[in-house]
Amino acid sequence: MEEKRPGIIRRIYNGLMKFISALRLLVINVFFLLIVFMLFFAVSGGELPKVPEKGALVLNLRGSMVDQLSYVEPIVRLMGETSPQRQEILVQDVIDAIRYASDDERINLLVLSLDNFAYGGISKIQEVSVALEQFRSSGKKIIAVGDSYSQDQYLLAAQADEVYIHPMGGVQLQGYGIYRNYYKQALNKLEINFHVFRVGEYKSAMEPFMRDDMSVAARKANLVWLNSLWGEYTATVAQRRKLAVVDINKYINGIDQLLARYHGNTASVAAASGLVDGVKTRDEMNQYLIKSVGVEDEDGYYQSIDFKKYLWIKDIELTGTDAEAKVGIIVAAGTIVDGVQPPGIIGGDTLAELIREARRDASVRSVVLRVDSGGGSAFASEIIRRELELLQKEGKPLVVSMGSMAASGGYWVSALADEIWATPTTLTGSIGIFGAFPTIDQTLANLGINTDGVGTTKLAGAMRIDRPLEPIAARAIQSTLEYGYDRFLGIVAEGRNMSKQQVENVAEGRVWSGRDAQRLGLVDKLGGLEQAIASAAALADLDEYTPLLIELPMSPQEQLLKEIMDSEVVMALFQRSEQGGLLTQLQRWMAPFTTSLEFLATMNDPRGMYLHCMDCVAP
Repeated sequence: MEEKRPGIIRRIYNGLMKFISALRLLVINVFFLLIVFMLFFAVSGGELPKVPEKGALVLNLRGSMVDQLSYVEPIVRLMGETSPQRQEILVQDVIDAIRYASDDERINLLVLSLDNFAYGGISKIQEVSVALEQFRSSGKKIIAVGDSYSQDQYLLAAQADEVYIHPMGGVQLQGYGIYRNYYKQALNKLEINFHVFRVGEYKSAMEPFMRDDMSVAARKANLVWLNSLWGEYTATVAQRRKLAVVDINKYINGIDQLLARYHGNTASVAAASGLVDGVKTRDEMNQYLIKSVGVEDEDGYYQSIDFKKYLWIKDIELTGTDAEAKVGIIVAAGTIVDGVQPPGIIGGDTLAELIREARRDASVRSVVLRVDSGGGSAFASEIIRRELELLQKEGKPLVVSMGSMAASGGYWVSALADEIWATPTTLTGSIGIFGAFPTIDQTLANLGINTDGVGTTKLAGAMRIDRPLEPIAARAIQSTLEYGYDRFLGIVAEGRNMSKQQVENVAEGRVWSGRDAQRLGLVDKLGGLEQAIASAAALADLDEYTPLLIELPMSPQEQLLKEIMDSEVVMALFQRSEQGGLLTQLQRWMAPFTTSLEFLATMNDPRGMYLHCMDCVAP
């Protein structure tokens, strides 16, 4: 039977829709091209950017240093805020730029411009410090400039040969601390029963829902790693600034007396305390840098290039120098969650697929897993660990490089590695397990809402939050957690060549610094990602190799949008200005609450078992 031909109205309609679709694609492509051309001419005036024949490399860090950039929709980035607190910088980009500049004759000075540097964490700053020392050993000077310095900013600034501050600035050191909100009294008033199950004396992840204050065990354990990290901070600053550690603590604890002595002038206090080398206005600083670099540009500023442009140019210059053998690098950063997840969150299925890709790629001879996570889902952690085990069975060495944190689930996935590297200030361990289940039956009853019904067994409807928790279910959950904890001990014992008893002595949810973890056998060596990569190559007997970052592929459209959105010019042209005032202060005050809620939103483990270190807020 002959198919009936559509009517003329239908044909006109179909043709019109095709025309509109084609027009839409044309407009989008033209829009992209306009942005590209605008970016090109705005940045370079029609010329490709280039490294000056003589100038400074400027580490004008904006945002927080991370091991993996969180995924943000490009259009959301385009229309979002430009606040430094919302931006991210890859720590490896910073290290690469410094390393390239060390051997680049065109770069004769490095400037640390830190006013927009929001957060780095002591562990990541220590890794950057190694690269800065390499730069200094090449005979080139490092100068830090800033209007004022926060604690993180100052730790990085202290690595410089000279540190300068604005007359209205100061050095804001406070020390490290961990303070949390506790909700037991609030839950009691709301008559919400928060059933918590855990194994490990020091597993304090759910204490805020069980207590109104920090337990003695948690207080004791937290002080150990806080003192360890603060000792590293003060020792580093004291060595670089030629001070005594006691002087740094006196500066903080006696800041009121110092300010009274200098009539409230914070810049003078910083200079008198030996924390900075001089106090200069912005124009004075520019003139000093012109003399230091030896060249000024056409606008009257010292000749320089920012590290992002420099990296872009170096990537072009180094194209085609790759060796055939590869050391695969896989980044596991964020909370461990079941399923497929975007970058910035560790999806069990997502990371497992990247590990399988490394296993199947013949050119990848060994793998470095960079872990920066306080843990999460026990099930997802096991999915990842099993894939790593299969990788090793293929004969490919596995080296773990721990970032700021590799605790609980982060340690579960690390334990079987051939080598584990950590920085002295990495937070690791937290070998414990917990589960939680809230019930609101009494809360609803107070509102006149009651739950009733029938079931064929005692467990029918037992996991409804509007009913009291069935004792059988509670005992079953506890038994499951105890099995999970025993399995955790077994995994660590196998991976670290220890007995279960030896592991249990350093477990029970206790958090350790990287230096203490090495002493206890939980970590093999102290060092950063660069050292871990070199070690992975050595384990695979590679003399020549190329590091290969294994990550989720991006579509051509996403790649184009990413390149466009990464431009500071485009961001400045299209993004709204940073919000300030009361709203910003409110957002900061709400941060502890939103962080807790964000973790609760990721609790999707199929069995409700979690390997997560809530205390691991890496300074």
